[in-house]
Amino acid sequence: MERFRICFISGKLGDVDGVSLEVDKWIEILNAMGHDIFAVAGAFSSALKHVAQDRCLELPSIRFDSEEQRYLEKMVFPHLSKHPPHLSLERKVSLLEELVEKGSEVASRIYEFIQKNEIDVLIGENTNAMPMSLLAGAALHKLATEKRMAVIFHHHDFWWERSRFSHNHIESFLNQIMPPTDLGVEHVVISSYAEHILRSIKRVIPHVVYNCEDFDHPPVRDEYNSRFREDFGFSEDDLLFIQPTRVVPRKRIEDSVELVARYMERFTEDAPRVHFIVSLYEGDETDNSYLQELRELAQKRGVRLHFIAERVESVRREDPEKGRIYTNRDVLVNADLVTYLPVWEGFGNALLEAVAARVPIVTTTYLVYKTDIKMCGFRNIEIRDHYSRDGELIITEKNLADMNKVLNNKKLSQEMVDHNFKVASREFSFKILKKSLEKILSDYGDEIRASGKRLEKSKKNYYV
Repeated sequence: MERFRICFISGKLGDVDGVSLEVDKWIEILNAMGHDIFAVAGAFSSALKHVAQDRCLELPSIRFDSEEQRYLEKMVFPHLSKHPPHLSLERKVSLLEELVEKGSEVASRIYEFIQKNEIDVLIGENTNAMPMSLLAGAALHKLATEKRMAVIFHHHDFWWERSRFSHNHIESFLNQIMPPTDLGVEHVVISSYAEHILRSIKRVIPHVVYNCEDFDHPPVRDEYNSRFREDFGFSEDDLLFIQPTRVVPRKRIEDSVELVARYMERFTEDAPRVHFIVSLYEGDETDNSYLQELRELAQKRGVRLHFIAERVESVRREDPEKGRIYTNRDVLVNADLVTYLPVWEGFGNALLEAVAARVPIVTTTYLVYKTDIKMCGFRNIEIRDHYSRDGELIITEKNLADMNKVLNNKKLSQEMVDHNFKVASREFSFKILKKSLEKILSDYGDEIRASGKRLEKSKKNYYV
C-alpha cells in the first residue's frame, strides 16, 4: 500500500481524554503500516509515543484553554458565562471577522509546517465538530477549501449535542465549518448514530470507525501497578469501584455515587470495604462546582470518594513529590467493578478499556451503547437509561443484586469478563482499526495524491 506523510491536528494530544487516547491508537497503527506521522496541537500533555518531537508543532493559540479561545467562548457562547455580554449586530459581525482573521493566521503557521515537512494529508481530530478550539477549526477549513489540502475530519461528537454550545452568536459559521460539506474532504465518525446524523443533517456519507483497544496487549497486573492499592492506602480485601472517566457532568458521576450508596445500604456486609474512585481529572466541559457537588453528595450518602487524577497520566513515571504515577489501565486492573453511567457518550472508550482489563462493568444503556455495543453480545450489568421526574437514574433491586453476585462469585465474574474480552477482541480490535484505515486511505487516495501535487507546486512558487 502507498505510504503517506500524515499530520494529526488537535487542540491537545498526549492526554488521557478519549480523543487523545484514540489518536494514539491511530498513530500507532498508521506508523506500523509504514506511514510517516506528524502532529500539531495546542498542547502536548505528554510526548507522543510514536511521533518524534521534531515532527511535532505546538501552537498555544489553539489550546482549549488558550487566551484566544477563552475570549471567543465568552463572546459567542452565552451559556458559558454567568454574565454574558450583550452584543450588537455590528459587534457580532466584527467578532466573526476577528475569528476568521485569527484562524487564517493559524492556517498560515500550519501551512508552513506542511510545506516544510511535505505533508500529504491532515487529520483533524474533532477540530471541526466541537468548538473547543475555534481557531483550529477555522484554520483547517481554510486549508481544506482555499489551499485544497487533503483533510480527513475525524469527528468524535458534535457541537449541537452540547447545550452549552447550542445557543451561540455564530451559528451560520459553525454550520459552515463544523463539520464542513465542501467537496474534496473526507469524514470519519465513531458510531452508526453519528453516521445517521451526518447523512441526515449534512448530506455527507462518512466512514464509521468505532473506538478500539489493543486486545493483543491488554493491561495486566505487574510489579509496577501491583503497588496501586498500597500507594493509596487500600487493602487487598477492599472493594474498589472505579469510575475511569474525567469529571464531566454528562458522565453522570452523581448516579455512580448514588449507585454505590445504594449498594452499601443493601449489602451492609460489604459496605465497610467499599471505596469509590474517580481516576481522571476535571474535564474541559465544566467548572469546579461539579466536583464540589460530587464531594458533598458522597459525604451526604456516606460514600468514601477518592479523586486520584493527580496520580494518573497517559504514561507511567516516578514523580519525586507524588510518587508513582499510574495510567488509567493500571487503575483498571486493580478494580473490582467499573461504574460507567453516562447519559451521553460519543462511543465509550472507557468501557472498552475496562473490558480489556477484564473488569466487570455496570453501565447505563446510553444511546450508542444500544446501537453499536450491546448488539455485539456483551454481558454487562445494565441499568436502563430511564430517569425519574427529578432526573435521577432509576436503579432497581435487580441491578444491586447483580452487582453483589459478580463481586462475590469469582467463577461468575471470570466467565463474564472473559466473554466480554472475547467479544471485544472480535469487534473492536486493532486489526479492525487497521482494515478501516486502509480502506479510508485507499478511497481517499486520489485526493491525497492531488493534494501532494498542489503542495509541490506551491513550494516551487514559494521558493521563487
